[in-house]
Amino acid sequence: MHAWRVTRPGPMPSKPVDLVRTPVPRPDAGELLVRVLVCGVCRTDLHVAEGDLPVHRPGVTPGHEVVGEVAALGADVTGFGEGDRVGIAWLRGTCGRCKFCLRGRENLCPDSVYTGWDADGGYAEYAVVPAAYALPLPGGYSDDELAPLLCAGLIGYHALARAELPEGGRLGIYGFDGSAHLTAQVALARGATVHVMTRSAQARELALALGAASAGDAAAPPPEPLDAAILFAPAGELVLPALAALDRGGTLAVAGIHLSDVPPLNYQRHLFQERQLRSVTANTRADAREFLAFAGRHHLAVSTAPYALDAADRALADLAADRVNGAAVLRAT
Repeated sequence: MHAWRVTRPGPMPSKPVDLVRTPVPRPDAGELLVRVLVCGVCRTDLHVAEGDLPVHRPGVTPGHEVVGEVAALGADVTGFGEGDRVGIAWLRGTCGRCKFCLRGRENLCPDSVYTGWDADGGYAEYAVVPAAYALPLPGGYSDDELAPLLCAGLIGYHALARAELPEGGRLGIYGFDGSAHLTAQVALARGATVHVMTRSAQARELALALGAASAGDAAAPPPEPLDAAILFAPAGELVLPALAALDRGGTLAVAGIHLSDVPPLNYQRHLFQERQLRSVTANTRADAREFLAFAGRHHLAVSTAPYALDAADRALADLAADRVNGAAVLRAT
């Protein structure tokens, strides 16, 4: 099969990924072999390719927003059959025994492993996933539309929970990528007022078209104080204006797995009056099932930019240069 490998982690102009021919993997006991139909292109894939995240598996195949069909079952797998459509997401395995797993917070498991970082992912024609971590997919969406839901949608949904947006509250979104444009729609469906701050003129247009009350420059203050905010851009310098925009008691959730350094905070301006700054670490399988069920009940408008599988390097380069409006997806067929 064809698969992409991160062979020389570094900036995209240095060509860190290669397209190779490699044997189709075989599923071990408890695993599914999945024929990849579409794989989303996530900013985390870019962090893996460019070396912002430490190497966990040399030569790893990126990709953790996989929509596919079960092609073969490993031993001891029940509940699945060949031809079933499934999703493969970022969280790939946890210990199930630590205090975090037992508390229902498996995303904090110290022994957690991840698709496209610890194990090969979906920038390929086939991928393997533990059956216990394969996700059901809602109806009413194309394969292109489903792929971004499996990370961009999931992490945005979890970030929205971490931001503790009150009912009918005012939400600020900093950066408007594939995840943010889905999160905005979830918040709007719940009755929130959404203000978007992003450097991309195209993204500002999309935000307004989706129903945002305002869309301004990345560091510009919103037109009213915010009850909650989510930072999707991996830019630590935006933490300060986002905190400053919060009303008393507001919360800023940082949704990215990687963030550049945060400048020094001024306690009175940025944190006093019980403002909170929170990080976001992946999602649990329960989060995933809850969000996908929500997406099945409330159809989300998913803006995608399709690329052929053999153009994954170009898709990553476009993402690095902010040339993607919405969510990039790779079509394996």
